[in-house]
Amino acid sequence: MRLHFYGGAKSVTGANYLLEADDLKILVDCGLFQGSRFSEELNYHPFAYDPADIDYLLITHTHADHIGRVPKLYRDGFRGQIITTEPTQALMPIALEDTLERIEEEAKGMGHPPLYRQNDLDESMTLVRGMPYARPIRLNDRVMLTFHEGSHILGSAIVEIVVQEGVASKRIVFSGDLGNPPAPLLNPIDYVKDADYAIIESAYGNRIHEDRAIRRDILQGVITDTIHRRGVLMVPAFAVERIQELLLEIDILIEQKRIPPVPVYLDSPLAIKMTQAYGRFSHYFNAVALSILKEHGGLFQFPWLTFTPTVNDSKRINDVEAPKIIVAGSGMSQGGRIIHHESRYLSGRDNTILFIGYQVEGSLGRRILDGEPEVTVLGQKVPVHCQVKAIGGYSAHADQDGLIKFITKSNEGRGIKQVFVVQGEAEVAESLARKITTDVSVKASVPSPGFIAEL
Repeated sequence: MRLHFYGGAKSVTGANYLLEADDLKILVDCGLFQGSRFSEELNYHPFAYDPADIDYLLITHTHADHIGRVPKLYRDGFRGQIITTEPTQALMPIALEDTLERIEEEAKGMGHPPLYRQNDLDESMTLVRGMPYARPIRLNDRVMLTFHEGSHILGSAIVEIVVQEGVASKRIVFSGDLGNPPAPLLNPIDYVKDADYAIIESAYGNRIHEDRAIRRDILQGVITDTIHRRGVLMVPAFAVERIQELLLEIDILIEQKRIPPVPVYLDSPLAIKMTQAYGRFSHYFNAVALSILKEHGGLFQFPWLTFTPTVNDSKRINDVEAPKIIVAGSGMSQGGRIIHHESRYLSGRDNTILFIGYQVEGSLGRRILDGEPEVTVLGQKVPVHCQVKAIGGYSAHADQDGLIKFITKSNEGRGIKQVFVVQGEAEVAESLARKITTDVSVKASVPSPGFIAEL
């Protein structure tokens, strides 16, 4: 067997791995490279393999850095089968429509054709097959696939591939983006044991998140301080999971009378569509989340929450006096409606911007978080005078302890032969690899782009 690292190697984004096993060519994820722009120039390069030769594409979850190049793969000749979980199958077209809109807008501004067209997106979705967790899927007589709960976002999966070689077998485990449990909505991570090889993400590979109780206290403090200043709280958030979890947390704080019922605006057409789609998959939620949502007579039917799906709805938020909370995409301020609010409110000293997700290097969100005194938003220079806050505990990614636990669990049984650390900035990935080697006594390395591992 051979494992090729074509994306996500010494990079947080662009996840794309090719496993050659028993005459099958199996891709895991086909994501966008992202950084200073929503869609980096690297995405326009030809694939390093012939897409027509790929038998299967396995998708771990619906974030753009894991699915954003799927229509391009189809455009370039892929006609195999795309296999993922049932929720991911339902959410992929919604997420990719939003991705295509941003790609087209960016390509127009830069004077070149977009990465792919609507028909490429539509046709690629006809190849998708959705499966439940924990159900083995036979790819051929000797290769078996199983998805496990990753607890990152709704439908996110750990990918387990078992290849039979005579009387023996080899088990390869891809973490995908690993969650940060206990999650307000999702069930716990379903760890895979007896792994021979593990491919693990490392976005927060050198950091430890605040615990759940502390993160709610911090959120309460940020909201209370902004209300006392009669300011605006902006929250750039990812449309899947982070927004839904944040809304649950705000409701708990209001119900416990820890904050007043301040008006909250969900200003993201994608997040609104995603939130509505969640209703079809409530059986994937944990018992606590189901109980809270049922108390309100439906999914996210909170009296203090206003959805603003249209542009005119979004503009009307400006007419509402502060204090108010605006939750909008994108999570790294790379486009989406949040940038319109940032252009208006970043300069106000009474206002706050709160980051609750990972900010990739080069993104507008990362530049604000790193303390740049002035940023360019919508072509205009905007001074950053507002309060800048971040809560790592709301991240959908496991921290260093969570990642070490994943490898420790995977190492139970026969023992891992090799860990490959991916989907992190190079320095962070190297830090996690050293930690794995020291704490778990397992060989760990950080592959470079194009590296081929013999398994």
